[in-house]
Amino acid sequence: MDNDKHLKGTTTVGIVCSDGVVLATEQRATMGNFIASKTAKKIYQIDDLVGMTTAGSVGDAQQIVRVISVESKLFKMRRHESVTIKGIATLLSNLLSGQRYYPLMVQLLIGGFDKNGPAVYSLDALGGKIEETKAVSTGSGSPMAYGVLEDRYKDDMTVEEGVDLAIRALHNAMKRDSASGEGIDVVVITKDKYERLDQEEVKEKRKALY
Repeated sequence: MDNDKHLKGTTTVGIVCSDGVVLATEQRATMGNFIASKTAKKIYQIDDLVGMTTAGSVGDAQQIVRVISVESKLFKMRRHESVTIKGIATLLSNLLSGQRYYPLMVQLLIGGFDKNGPAVYSLDALGGKIEETKAVSTGSGSPMAYGVLEDRYKDDMTVEEGVDLAIRALHNAMKRDSASGEGIDVVVITKDKYERLDQEEVKEKRKALY
């Protein structure tokens, strides 16, 4: 089996802003050349102020979401506080590393807001963990997304500016990567809330940018 195949077919973006985090993905799911879904869910809420984007095998990603959501709830029950973003990323890293002989074929971004402020971590299929301090992209469309992110990211940008940048990056990736397409899903996480943007609002922002 070609493991590479399981890591293709999406574009996800994570952006660290001065007042929060922006996570965004497109909504196409592919099986080879076949478009299996036009409304695929690739951003999951893990805790009150924590989200995770997924690229790769949908089944593996959903299994990870179930496990890590339960672990987050258990931590909160025992400690009476939420686990940090770094803590969740470490749990995920250990989970993925423990499966290295039968790897879960995913690329993940974990982002949110905790007592230390906004944070985003990227993880590969074998448990490699990197703290991203600016902007990051995963999936088959990431090379195109990175072109926009590298060019337009600036320090101390607000989540409002981050949303526009994420939409711009995904829009350009979708134009060139056949495995990325359809709508754009955007989540904004600040110290006060986890908010998924309405699809109509995303469409309007996309029209305004292009």
